[in-house]
Amino acid sequence: MKRAASCSCGQLSITADGEPAKISACHCRACQRRTGSAFGVAVFFHADQMETSGVSTSYVRSGDSGKSIEFRFCPVCGSTVFWMPEFREDLVAVALGCFADPSSLAPTQSVYEESRLEWVSFDFT
Repeated sequence: MKRAASCSCGQLSITADGEPAKISACHCRACQRRTGSAFGVAVFFHADQMETSGVSTSYVRSGDSGKSIEFRFCPVCGSTVFWMPEFREDLVAVALGCFADPSSLAPTQSVYEESRLEWVSFDFT
C-alpha cells in the first residue's frame, strides 16, 4: 500500500510504500512546541520505503538521548512533514496529519507520558 503525505501548500511531499513500523503519540515538550498542540504523532517507516519530492529546509536539534533529530519542513508554508532521528537511523517519521488519508493510521504507543496533559488519553485496545 502506498501512502502520500504533504505539507499545507503541497510543495513538499513524501510517499511511503508499505506498512508503518510503528506509530507513536509523543507528549514531550519539544513535540508540543513543534506542533503547537498537546502532542505529536509520528508514523515511522523504514527509510527504504520512502520517496520524497519538493524542496525542504531542515532543523536539527538534540533529543533527550543526546543524538540529533533532523526535521524537514516546507520553506514555503512551514509545515513539518518528516524527520529522521539519529537514534533510529533506519527509520523516517512522518507527521500523521500530513497524510492525505490519516484515518487508517492510529498510534500504537504513547511516549513521554510524564509530559502528557492530563486531559489526553488513548485506548490502545
